[in-house]
Amino acid sequence: MAVDLEKILFEISAFTPSSLSELESFRIKYLGKKGVVKELSSHIRNIDPAQRKAFGQSLNELKRAVEQKIEDYKALLDSARDPSILGFDPSRKTGVEEMGARHPVSLVRREIEEIFQHIGFTVASGPEIEDDWHNFSALNFPENHPARDMQDTFFVEKDPDIALRTHTSSVQVRVMESNEPPIRIIAPGRVYRNEAISARSHCVFHQVEGLYIDKGVTFADMVQTIQYFAEAFFGKAKIRLRPSYFPFTEPSAEVDVYWGLENEVDHRITKGTGWLEIMGCGMVDPDVLKSSGIDPNEYSGYAFGMGIERIAMNRFQIGDIRMLFENDIRFLSQLKGAW
Repeated sequence: MAVDLEKILFEISAFTPSSLSELESFRIKYLGKKGVVKELSSHIRNIDPAQRKAFGQSLNELKRAVEQKIEDYKALLDSARDPSILGFDPSRKTGVEEMGARHPVSLVRREIEEIFQHIGFTVASGPEIEDDWHNFSALNFPENHPARDMQDTFFVEKDPDIALRTHTSSVQVRVMESNEPPIRIIAPGRVYRNEAISARSHCVFHQVEGLYIDKGVTFADMVQTIQYFAEAFFGKAKIRLRPSYFPFTEPSAEVDVYWGLENEVDHRITKGTGWLEIMGCGMVDPDVLKSSGIDPNEYSGYAFGMGIERIAMNRFQIGDIRMLFENDIRFLSQLKGAW
């Protein structure tokens, strides 16, 4: 009888169910009313009294082995995606998710940074929560000056001198305060304006601003730099500058690149003119240099700035700026081949 018990224990140990139904059949075979354990228990009275204790212990061991096997495999089969299959299945999906794609704003920002880095510009950054001095006063926005109305600002309620930056020009001020010329930087980053959200505007967006200060920097140097950028980024060589106004540059200009009128999209984005506005620029106002501790009689410089979202929307033919902030995987997956 002892040999029979050892054989049964071996069979229990070797049993590997592949489904919950097989596991249930195993339970009934050994623990059912007419199962193996019940039948062996009925033979105890026929065992020699001297061997009954050892037989009973072996039988209990067998019963525990069956119960443990059922407990282990029931939990495993219950947690499996397909209860009818156990173990490795090469047709089942792995836990690796589908690869994502770079965001359009990130793509454009990276390309702009690389273009300017090729001609000696370095990337600078600064805080998004700024004080009045760096965001306004040092940039020729005196208190109560009408120019402050050009940008509707998010101020901190408990401290009106602290606000979310309205442009990355504040980074330029910080760089000028802490570095001696020559200075040649670009400052990409998020900016904030208290504007209504629509298809063409948002309260949060991204800018890239540039600054070059050295001895003898001229307006012609600025035009040459912008020309280089237009050719490198847009593949367009024809640009034009229109007079404009910015508090921190004088003279100031808006820059257009000739996009062309080859199709219906060209007519739409250029409003039928063929010209696409890409940035604002100008020579750094002497008062701005002076505010940052740079002698305007010895140094001069130029600055420029552009919105990344607007360029990204034209590059990828995106009709609504809100799509850039919704994090819709279906939208982003369309750009997988863009990087």
